[in-house]
Parts: sequence; structure tokens; C-alpha cells
Amino acid sequence: MRLKRMVEDAFGYVRVRGEISGWKRAASGHCYLCLKDDKSVIDGVLWKATAAALPFRPEDGIEVVATGKLTTFPGRSRYQIVVERLELAGQGALMALLDKRRRALAAEGLFDAGRKRKLPFQPRVIGVVTSPTGAVIRDILHRLADRCPCHVIVWPVPVQGEGAAAQIAAAVRGFNALPAGAAVARPDLLIVARGGGSIEDLWAFNEEEVVRAVAASDIPTISAVGHETDTTLCDFAADVRAPTPTAAAEMAVPVRGDLVGQLREIGFRIERCARRALERAGEQLEASLRRWPEREALLAPQRQRLDDLADRLPRGLRTELSHARAALGQAAGALRPGLLKATHARARERLDALWRVAELAHPNRPLERGYARVEDGDGKTLISAASARAAGRLKLIFRDGDVAAEVAGTPVERPRRPSYVKPTGEQPKLL
Repeated sequence: MRLKRMVEDAFGYVRVRGEISGWKRAASGHCYLCLKDDKSVIDGVLWKATAAALPFRPEDGIEVVATGKLTTFPGRSRYQIVVERLELAGQGALMALLDKRRRALAAEGLFDAGRKRKLPFQPRVIGVVTSPTGAVIRDILHRLADRCPCHVIVWPVPVQGEGAAAQIAAAVRGFNALPAGAAVARPDLLIVARGGGSIEDLWAFNEEEVVRAVAASDIPTISAVGHETDTTLCDFAADVRAPTPTAAAEMAVPVRGDLVGQLREIGFRIERCARRALERAGEQLEASLRRWPEREALLAPQRQRLDDLADRLPRGLRTELSHARAALGQAAGALRPGLLKATHARARERLDALWRVAELAHPNRPLERGYARVEDGDGKTLISAASARAAGRLKLIFRDGDVAAEVAGTPVERPRRPSYVKPTGEQPKLL
């Protein structure tokens, strides 16, 4: 303990410049490192609160200046420096760290030109990641309003100091996480911006967390960090780098007045083209009409044909009328009363002859000469003795009537009226 107090009293405030080696962060949040030069090395420790307040992320190989006090560590029988403040050893060290980090991220392809996307021509919503105070946001809003007013959403973040990098990265990821159709509109374009400053002031935009968030953004991004001569790793990761925040606003939207003028000019050109096309079509129509024959020449053959038909029509009607009269006269001659009577007499004679033949062929005609016709009960004429015996009951038809008979004792029915009537002077009807 005496040795510990002696070392701490004698070296209560020291500044050590050296290169970081063996940097590591424990689960407790404390950080451990070695500071070395070409001749010596000393262990160091940063307690959790000090490590959280660092303005940059320490890495092996970086030259730094550590301020703190010496103390002993009895567990390993050695002394170490308790770092209370850790700074980069000049701008050269920062540039070396920046170049090392740039080469490492470029090797992963985060800065490839093939990853760059085209900015939307006229975004409806623009998201801005910057400090809510200061000239940067005012310049952006003013320039957007002058060129082409649109909806702007500002995600306020600190742009330097402790925790700035984490909040900038969270803002970029937050804009990308907004769903379409939400209450807060998802931006069509992002602007990550801050004003000018030293390399230390702009260091938050060189942090790996910010660079990866910008490179992974699904929304096209403009990096507008610092002035034209300032360059950060965020510029390499973004789709477009703007020299200033004001220039970023100019890149984001077109000039509304220019668009109106272009539309007006396009309208005039469309009108001129339409008028020219109409004039050309009229000229072509006139040329075609001049090549066509005159109307009288086109209609003359049809008119002549019409006149010819008009002349031929009366003659045709008279000819048809003459033919019709001749046919009528011929038909009228065939319809004279004498010819009709002669035709009727001949037809009467033929009919009488046919009737006489029919009377001779009548089945009851032989009954006049004393014959009789035998029928069974169904009215069928029987022509053999066997069929008569099979029928049993018979009907004998005579000239003046019929008589019922039976074979082998069959009862006899009463006679019916005669079936044959002798023809009178008038033409009889056939039964």
C-alpha cells in the first residue's frame, strides 16, 4: 500500500503519448489497452464512464495522448495508467485512422459506384437528419421553399460530441423503418447534413455505425456534411455527395418555375406540331382532290345508263302487257260454255260406265238370281262347309233379307231387314 500511495502521489497527473495496442472492452464496460512507442510500453485502463464519453472509437495502431494518473495493480505486480482523457495525437493521427477505416469499409464494397441509386426527380417527402437548431436546417428549408415547396420531416440529432454517431445512425434507420401509409409519411429522399467544422467536429460522420446505416438505407440519401473542402466517410456511403447543405437542397428538388416554363414550352411545341400536321394533311388532301376526276366525269356513265333504262322501260312494259293479253285470250277461248258442256257430257258418260261396272261387281248382285251368301257371327263371308260347321251360328243373306241359322241345334235369331236395295232411277250409293 505504501508503494501504491507513493506512485499515485508522485505521478497524480501524467500525459503519455503512444500507439494503442491490445485494445479491448470488457463486459463491465471498462476498457483496457497498452500504450507503446519504439522503446517502452505501459498498460492502461479506462473506467466505464470515461470510455463512454470518448469522442471517437479507439483502434489498435492509433497514436493517442492519454491523460491520467499512475497507479499499481497488485494482482500482477505492475503499474498502469488510469486514463481520464484520451485524445488523438494531432490531425495526422486522425487522418491515418480515417484512411484506415475508409480502406476497410471500401474493401467490403460499401462505397462501390454500383450501389449508388438515382435520386427521385421530384420527391413528395424529404427527411432531414440534422440538428434542429442552427443555420443548416434553416438554409435547407429556405432553399426548398424557393425552388419547389414539398413536405419536410426533420429528425433532430446532435451532430457532434458524445453519442452523436449512434443517434445519427438511429435516425437513418428510423426513416427507413417507417411503413408506407403510416401517420408519418415515409420520405422519398434523405438528407444527412451539418455545417462545417474541424475534423474532430465532423468525426461522428466518420464513425462506422453511421457509414453502415447510410450505405444500408433503402431510401436514396444525400450527404451534406461540412463545407465543400470537407470530406467524411458518410459522403462515400451516400448515393450523392453535396458540397454544402444548401447545395443538397438544390439537388433534391427541381426549380418549380423552370418546370412550369418547360411545360409551357412543351405545350407550345405540341400545338405547333399539331398545327403543322393539320396543315400537311390539308395539303395532301388538296393534292389528292386535284388528281381525282371531276364529279361530272364520274357521274356521266351512270346518268347515261339511267337515261337508257328510262327509255327501255316503257317498251318493256308494253311488250309484257301484249304477252299477258295473248295468254289471257288463249285461256278465255278454252273456257267457252259449249266446250265446258261437251267436257261435262263426256265425263258423265265415263262415270255412268264405271257405275255399271261397279253394280255388276257388287257382292249382292247374284242374290237377284236366287243365290244366298253365308256369314258367321262376325259378318265374315264363309265359302266352305268346314268353316260353316266351325262357326256354329250362321246368317243366310237373301235378296229380300237375311235369315239366322245354326249348325247342330244352334238357336235361330229373328230375320233382319234386307241388306240390298234395288236401284231406282237415281244413281244409287254403293254400300
